[in-house]
Amino acid sequence: MVKHWEQKAEAMLVGRKIVKVRYLSEDERKSLGWDGKCLVIQLDDGNIIYPSSDNEGNNAGSLFTNDLKITKFPVV
Repeated sequence: MVKHWEQKAEAMLVGRKIVKVRYLSEDERKSLGWDGKCLVIQLDDGNIIYPSSDNEGNNAGSLFTNDLKITKFPVV
């Protein structure tokens, strides 16, 4: 299962460039039915990536990093 999703992620992400970083707009948040807004990463091919609190997409999620200066991008 892990290998399957690693291969899918690799096919989608390797070689892509991040062209924009933002938080969900108010309209996007409302359309998802979420309480909070999360970080959105837009790639050069037009795809976006954003974290959810669970696999069902029930609410916005935080992104954690290993950078000591910026340890996470929180839900706002």
